[in-house]
Formats: sequence, structure tokens, C-alpha cells
Amino acid sequence: MRKTDKKIDNSLREVLTEVCDIAQQQHEGFEWLTHFANYDSFPISLNIVVVFDSNAHLANADTDVLLAFIKEKLNVIDIKLKDFTRHVTFDTEERCNVENNGKWNDRFQKRGLN
Repeated sequence: MRKTDKKIDNSLREVLTEVCDIAQQQHEGFEWLTHFANYDSFPISLNIVVVFDSNAHLANADTDVLLAFIKEKLNVIDIKLKDFTRHVTFDTEERCNVENNGKWNDRFQKRGLN
């Protein structure tokens, strides 16, 4: 990873950690989030996965508010994406447990994220 890539990744981790901390307080069932990126084709390659504990909590979540907050935080570090919603996916611990026996690495690999 190049020095500039490392700086971008550190900035991403900082703002997404802030998103995570606030989302845990404001969105029932929110658990965690992570990101993946190939810095050779950044920001087009950026993928953010937002994870809730259950399908029910995700269904009841105001994902538009969460998406807007993530977008706002990315804008702060000058990451602008044309089709923002294409870069963020929502998932649940419940689905991962059923479909991948709780193995997130397997789940991410099957989606081509790792």
C-alpha cells in the first residue's frame, strides 16, 4: 500500500468509526460496519458494509438517514461518489449465521469483497 493509500485508509477508518459510534446509539440493532477498497481504482472500488443484528431491525431501520450520514462523513474527507448507494450494502448477523455459519470472511469472499 502506497503512503497516500495509507492516509486515505486511515481517514476512512476514522470517519467510519465515528459513524459506527453514533449509529450504535441512534439505530436499534446496528452492530458494526466495515469497508473494502482497491486503492488502484479508488474511490470507485470503495464498498461499505453496514451490519445489523437481525433482519427485523434492518427492516425497521431508517437506512436513508444512515446513508446520508455516511455520505456526509465521506464528504468531510473529500470522498465523493457518483452513485453513492451502489457503494453501501446492508447485511445482518442473522443472515450470515444462516447462510455462512457466522463466517463473515467466507461471506465477504463470496461477494468478492475480500
